Amino acid sequence: MATFAVINPATGETLAEYPEATAADIENALASAQQAYTEWARTTTVAERAALAARAAELFEERKDELGAIINREMGKPLDQAVGEAEFSGAITAAFAQNAEKWLADEELEVEDGLRTFFRFQGIGVILGIMPWNYPYYQVARFAVPNLILGNTVILKHAAQCPESALALEKIFEDAGFPEGAYVNVFATHEQIGTIIADDRVQGVSLTGSERAGAIVAEQAGRALKKCVLELGGSDVFLVLDTADIDHAVEHAVGGRMENTGQACNGSKRIVVMDKHYEEFSKKFLEAIGGQSYGSDFGPLSSAGATKTLTAQVQSAVEQGAEVLVGSTTPEGNVFTPTVIGGVTPDMDVYSQELFGPVAQLYKVSSDEEAIALANSSPYGLGSVIICDDLERAERVGNQLDVGMVFIGAAGLEGADVPFGGVKKSGYGRELGKVGMLEFANKKLFRFAG
Repeated sequence: MATFAVINPATGETLAEYPEATAADIENALASAQQAYTEWARTTTVAERAALAARAAELFEERKDELGAIINREMGKPLDQAVGEAEFSGAITAAFAQNAEKWLADEELEVEDGLRTFFRFQGIGVILGIMPWNYPYYQVARFAVPNLILGNTVILKHAAQCPESALALEKIFEDAGFPEGAYVNVFATHEQIGTIIADDRVQGVSLTGSERAGAIVAEQAGRALKKCVLELGGSDVFLVLDTADIDHAVEHAVGGRMENTGQACNGSKRIVVMDKHYEEFSKKFLEAIGGQSYGSDFGPLSSAGATKTLTAQVQSAVEQGAEVLVGSTTPEGNVFTPTVIGGVTPDMDVYSQELFGPVAQLYKVSSDEEAIALANSSPYGLGSVIICDDLERAERVGNQLDVGMVFIGAAGLEGADVPFGGVKKSGYGRELGKVGMLEFANKKLFRFAG
């Protein structure tokens, strides 16, 4: 079977296969991206490049139904969520286009000698993007669009199970008016990725994926003296501290855990509840998780491999003493029944693992200090949610969490122009917003003699 193939996770049927790139394909991608950087990116303005991005945003909206259908069959996302992802990708693209001139404006510096001094933000060259399967459009939009507007060019290696969404994305940028070489899709092998990273024409690499893949890419980038941005795994905590609206807390805990069938890096995976609310919350939370409907609330896991991994993790947790509070340890095909496990202790493997699927861990704590310690015990540090009517208390707790993002009062507070990223083994660097746009910028200093 080809490396790049569309295998419908709901049926296991192989729908299409695509050949891996040849050595000549890789060289052509590098050469065309470098040429586009030299002849297009360096000679156009931010406004001109942003105008092309604005057209790409329109194409995401115009093609959202087609785009949704593609990833529904590639990785199993329920159709309404798949279309929603295409819409959000368009919103991200539009936000970068609308804000680019403001975010990339020269930054005047106050210096002791009074000489006119400023930063000018420009591209640095060809940037490699290595993207995952769980959000095939969103992840690419938030990486590629700001770099193209900034004045970089992009070589994009998508996940092996997403070849058709990869080609659909390349077509969007082509039809929006970006020149040949500005955005190049490659069906590259792992070995070819190493070759691309080492090539002197490539100036940086951004990866969204597993901790293991991140470590490999960071090592390769380090040897080649290339900057990289890594967005890796997460085991985000959802803290219920004190609230008069338990139903609201339950609604957002379920939404935070079940988004994309639980296959989100910043999904709410560890639900931590203060003891005074635990009985009421847990009863309603288990009922809500148990009431999720296949096809509308969740879909199949993305692949047989993903199903095998999650199943082994849950079964191991049970063997080590955890309890299934609702759900199942045995999937049907790639359909994993939404599940909640309790009684997890630090000596269990699952305590420090990321569960990538519709499985939540439920914990009870008796103080803010205990909640903070539990939250920070994870090797990951991506995001968090805090439910607490006392917003000052929520902020104090959030201030002590070893995470990159704190959402107070609700899950799902992401935005098209809101920075995203984490710490610890969740990676480094940021995407989205101005800070994301400047990750691969040449912050070029200008100074004028008096």
